[in-house]
Amino acid sequence: MMSTVKTESNLSANAAPEWLELVRRQVNSLRFGVVQIVVHDSQVTQVEKTERVRLAPKHLS
Repeated sequence: MMSTVKTESNLSANAAPEWLELVRRQVNSLRFGVVQIVVHDSQVTQVEKTERVRLAPKHLS
């Protein structure tokens, strides 16, 4: 079974160091998932993180 959690952060267009640090933090906080960068008019405007929780399969005897 997988559970998906999606978070979004709107960012100012002039915050290149801020968005880069945000992406680093999002990637470092993931075990399984995706970090997506949204660009509008050549500027990063949003960072999305989708995290998957993987459960260990139960083996039948």
